[in-house]
Amino acid sequence: MAEEVRVRFAPSPTGYLHIGGARTALFNWLYARNLGGTFILRIEDTDRTRSTDEYIDAIIEGMKWLALDWDEGPYRQTDRFDVYRNYVSKLIDEGKAYNCYCSPEELEARRQEALAQGRTPKYDGRCRNLKEAVAGRVPAVRFRMPQEGYTVVDDMIRGKVEFENSQLDDLIILRSDGTPTYNFTVVVDDVDMKITHVIRGDDHLNNTPKQMQLYSAFGYPMPKFAHLPMILGADKTRLSKRHGATSVMAYHEMGYLPDALINYLVRLGWSYGDQEVFTREELIKYFNFDNVGKAAAVFNPEKLLWLNQQYIMSLSPETLSELVVPFLRKENLISEGQSLDMGWLARAVRTLQERSKTLVELAKVLRYYIVEYVGYDEKAKNKFLNEKSLSLLIELKETLGGLSVFSHDSIEGIFRSIVEKHGIKLGGLAQPVRVAMTGGTESPGIFEVLEIMGKEKTIKRLQRAIETIEGKK
Repeated sequence: MAEEVRVRFAPSPTGYLHIGGARTALFNWLYARNLGGTFILRIEDTDRTRSTDEYIDAIIEGMKWLALDWDEGPYRQTDRFDVYRNYVSKLIDEGKAYNCYCSPEELEARRQEALAQGRTPKYDGRCRNLKEAVAGRVPAVRFRMPQEGYTVVDDMIRGKVEFENSQLDDLIILRSDGTPTYNFTVVVDDVDMKITHVIRGDDHLNNTPKQMQLYSAFGYPMPKFAHLPMILGADKTRLSKRHGATSVMAYHEMGYLPDALINYLVRLGWSYGDQEVFTREELIKYFNFDNVGKAAAVFNPEKLLWLNQQYIMSLSPETLSELVVPFLRKENLISEGQSLDMGWLARAVRTLQERSKTLVELAKVLRYYIVEYVGYDEKAKNKFLNEKSLSLLIELKETLGGLSVFSHDSIEGIFRSIVEKHGIKLGGLAQPVRVAMTGGTESPGIFEVLEIMGKEKTIKRLQRAIETIEGKK
């Protein structure tokens, strides 16, 4: 039987879940789901000065919003300090680690000296063979790196990458204050959690040879590595806040759908033929590392926006109505406890979903269906709400008021009889009515708009438009 695949997403809670981290989580999740493996969430929170519970909560919130469900965890490294110290003791007992009494000030002075002489800063190993403790100093603990030969990373994306062991430091695995370091804890956790594949950003590639030596020291089978290419902004520099939103939950706030963001993120580095839009089931079925490229991916906000619109158009109006309700509240169109006729809202949403790229846009355009009265665009008001349209609007209001069935067909019949009677084009009546109903000159079909507005609201808005025109006299 093949070994069970076990992967992990291990973010540091020093900020919100960002685009790059979400893609790393996604590739781990897809790989595990494709092969029936286990996906583990591990919080690497040993940086006590920058890690916060707020960021941990935000990472978990982002993962849940993206529906990247984990099978084990979330584990926190700060709950595992005793485990790390036991592994340190084991390495010391086996002669694979040693106490280092060099102070931070001494190490920094030597680093500056090396730089001044044009040498690569590297620990000089002066405590490597000490036999006695140095009085008055609390030591850090260093791992003994091999000093000859090469460490070769056999990467699933990049192929073989060689590192000279002579360039590798005897890395500190336990600081003098008793806290373990990143390169050490990550390996201990991977060993304890039986991780088989380490899938992460290529900014970790230089750490990998150091970590591989630790895996060997622990006698643990070497996991397979896959280092994902970085994500760049449009200017081909590393993606950052200057390129726009980088936090996953910022896209939630902007009205993006999680499946659209997932679909977009997976295409930042992975492809499957010419297909652009995928269901989750398709992503799980097709995903592997054979189709992950080595080149950095460029983040294109316009492409993401286009993709989000495709997803909005593909949803049922009923589903979309449920999703847009929180955004209606943010726009102050409905109050927190206010009940809404969801069947009616779905009808309104259906008329607008092809015109909306985000849930925020959809909520904003739904305004004219929901509010009591609309404000008029000044240019549209001057062009269409005037003496020329006054008598037409009065006649329409009176005729519509007599309808017993306020339906698309009956409304259309009245419009056509009025324009035929006055020998004008449909737009000569429809545009003034559109401004009266929506405040502007663009909307779905006017008969459909009025039907959804309902008779009472339609009559009120026509009356207000009439009074607006009469007020100009």
